[in-house]
Amino acid sequence: MTVFFLRIEIQKVSIGTLRLLPRNPDFFSAIKPPALASYYSTFSLRIDEQPRRYEYHNVATCIAALQRCAQRNDAVSGGQLHGFMVRKGLLEDSPRAVTSLVNMYAKCGLMRRAISVSGGSERDVFAYNAIISGFVVNGFPFDALEMYREMRAKGISPDKYTFPSLLKGSDAMEITDVKKVHGLVFKLGFDSDCYVGSALVSSYLKFRLVEDAQKVFDELPERDDSVLWNALVIGYSQIFKFEEALRVFSKMREEGVALSRHTITGVLSAFTVLADLDNGRSIHGLSVKTGFDSGVVVSNALIDMYGKSRWLDEAVKIFEAMDHERDIFTWNSVLCVHDYCGDHDGALALLNRMICSGIRPDLVTLTTVLPTCGRLAALNQGREIHGYMIVNGLLNRNSNDEFINNSLMDMYAKCGDLRDAQTVFDSMRNKDSASWNIIINGYGVHSCGELALDMFARMCEAGVRPDEITFVGLLQACNHSGFVSDGRRFLAQMETVYNIVPTSDHYTCVIDMLGRAGKLDEAYKLALTMPVGDNPVVWRSILASCRLHGNIDLAELSLKRLYELEPEHCGGYILMSNLYMEAGGYQRVLALREEMKQHNVKKTPGSSWI
Repeated sequence: MTVFFLRIEIQKVSIGTLRLLPRNPDFFSAIKPPALASYYSTFSLRIDEQPRRYEYHNVATCIAALQRCAQRNDAVSGGQLHGFMVRKGLLEDSPRAVTSLVNMYAKCGLMRRAISVSGGSERDVFAYNAIISGFVVNGFPFDALEMYREMRAKGISPDKYTFPSLLKGSDAMEITDVKKVHGLVFKLGFDSDCYVGSALVSSYLKFRLVEDAQKVFDELPERDDSVLWNALVIGYSQIFKFEEALRVFSKMREEGVALSRHTITGVLSAFTVLADLDNGRSIHGLSVKTGFDSGVVVSNALIDMYGKSRWLDEAVKIFEAMDHERDIFTWNSVLCVHDYCGDHDGALALLNRMICSGIRPDLVTLTTVLPTCGRLAALNQGREIHGYMIVNGLLNRNSNDEFINNSLMDMYAKCGDLRDAQTVFDSMRNKDSASWNIIINGYGVHSCGELALDMFARMCEAGVRPDEITFVGLLQACNHSGFVSDGRRFLAQMETVYNIVPTSDHYTCVIDMLGRAGKLDEAYKLALTMPVGDNPVVWRSILASCRLHGNIDLAELSLKRLYELEPEHCGGYILMSNLYMEAGGYQRVLALREEMKQHNVKKTPGSSWI
């Protein structure tokens, strides 16, 4: 469709070609009807005949449009605008236009295009700044460091905007690199700049150099900017020095420095880890008072804080109040809260609601929900999630993400679908120790002892070193399958062959195995002589074996030992009561129940899972 307006050809092309260009006020000042003005927002001008028609679309206008493309992450419109500028020669002798293009492509994650546009040997400091920032933002700190070194090698002097972007990628640096950058900052006279100082403070705290970070902070002439204080608060929180973070926050309040959303989130993270709900609620009130509670980042932090404190209702209340402001991090946070608080059915319902609302789950979302399916034995929902991952390209055979594959395998194993668990295991190109542990434990729990031992042999052949969890799965397999001699052998080899000191979990598996096999005396001796401390689970296991084989004398010895460890726990009394009942000792049952009343031991009421 083509429209002629004041002899200017207006064509309908793809949205974004020149749609972002602001109209010239002189040109449209004479146009009164709003319908004519709407032509500009609906159609894009494409004029190919007279150069005069381009006088309103100059370099400054294109730069403004490129900045908006970068903000909206609109690489398609930015690329079309790039083509327009090339055809009309707007990039010639205009370093600002080139830098704006570099920045746009970098913000859109297209670093190869950003580098090709920047011009190689002709790059100036602004182009280097845009590329370095782009590499850091897109998660390539090593490339950012290499670009900085290239910049220095070419003799281009950094400015005050170079260092904050570079230091954000300090994860790729050694501490000597940070100190060299600090020295250059001092040499160039940027050491008094607040943003450069904040970046140095954050970098030093990442390396746990608290004294250096504090020295940079103290030597800054002006410390009334919240960015600098936030660097200290967040930096201390990230290295788990929460008391220091709260001390800086208190001092910040005393000196009257204005708060920001980053301040609130930094302090909330400290109270979340410290499980300090009262002070966390105080910060919540402060965020409401200052108006920061409406921000998505602060709301996400509040959801996490209330969830970690197991206050599910308040976390859900904040989530529901966010309406259409929720992002993927919001959904992931509230899903984690439901799982953490034990509301597994609510987590699955929330995932369905998330998909229906048009938010696409990511790997974090799905790896949060997959364990929930395993805990509920919700095999159908787990399969649906697996299918969703395949259809949406979140999982493929070339994926090197062991964590997501391990989550899938664990879900199938806990749901009893060992065939699909083995299929996922076989499809993995890289298997870590957790992968082998999951499949071995899955076979062991479901009494497939031979398969578990076979997987252990394959694990050793693959050169993967077993750990404590591996032997827990192995010993469970021997226990459930009745492989007594193999269980004894593995326990003996743990320390001598594999250099792993057995823990109470390993001894519990072996003692339970011996008890089930009827070797009660051997199990009792091992419980008495094991080098780890007494464990009530061990004695309950012996008590259960005594009930299985009708050994009342040993059961009474075990109950006495169990009463010394857990006098208020009802499990031992119930097992002993059942043993007396099966042996016909009704008077002993009544005496035992009377003893429970005297010691105020109450049986926990049973409840149905359905």
